[in-house]
Amino acid sequence: MDAHLRELRYFVATAEESTVTAAAARLFVSQPALSKQLRALERRLGFDLFERLPRGLTLTSQGSVLLPVAREVLAAWDRGYAEARAAAHPNQLVVGMQTAVGRDLQRPAVERFRATLPGWTVSLRLVGWDDPTAGLADGTSDVAFVWLPISADFATRVLITEPRWVALPAHHPLADRPSVPFELLLDEPFVALPATAGPLRDFWLAVDARPGPPVVAAEATAADEVLELVTAGVGIALLAEGNTGLYQRPGLVCRPVPDLPPAELAVAWRRTDNRDAVRAFLDSVQP
Repeated sequence: MDAHLRELRYFVATAEESTVTAAAARLFVSQPALSKQLRALERRLGFDLFERLPRGLTLTSQGSVLLPVAREVLAAWDRGYAEARAAAHPNQLVVGMQTAVGRDLQRPAVERFRATLPGWTVSLRLVGWDDPTAGLADGTSDVAFVWLPISADFATRVLITEPRWVALPAHHPLADRPSVPFELLLDEPFVALPATAGPLRDFWLAVDARPGPPVVAAEATAADEVLELVTAGVGIALLAEGNTGLYQRPGLVCRPVPDLPPAELAVAWRRTDNRDAVRAFLDSVQP
């Protein structure tokens, strides 16, 4: 019986989280889709992997046997894929990012990395919000600058913590305020990240601070797209304080939202990727 790598990732994440809800959030998939995939895998295996309980899941005896095997298979595949990809582009490190990094982080890190490994080049890659891991999940990036949260499958180190601000069209009634309490934004239409961004979408909609669901006027996969829609008056959006300077444009006003928890910019990498070049870049990133 063959199992797909995606199914093994679903199985491992669900076993580690003990609930479908938490596993779905970690995997950036919907709960119904995850449950369906797990049931399909169990049917093909011919036995249950989980015992469904009122408050969560526990592994069956068969699931307990398969869990360490699945972890080994996934770790071996991730290592092999990284090595094969590196062989196609020797001495090149791909750094993914979702927005302009700025903050005097990226340039000094690249310079220190090149001084440590002078035969290597760094390729910077802008990845859409539909992949909150900035290319780590599909292996197209070696390391990445990301906004948290992302899946616990990836290691992260927080570099910068910044207050969240709101981007408004210049003609918006709240644009003249020095700051905007979040309660005044509850009924405003928002420009959201795509649904595939999962918990990251929820963070930039401030779902945890709302008594009900947000009003989503549009979705966008890149920072420039988000702010173009805001400038056009389609909706408003939250952003990190440091990005207010990086993405200035006519017709756009940004104001602090003092009662929201801050945003965190981090460097991220695959936990199983222990290559010297990855470690060298991580050591080169200094806030």
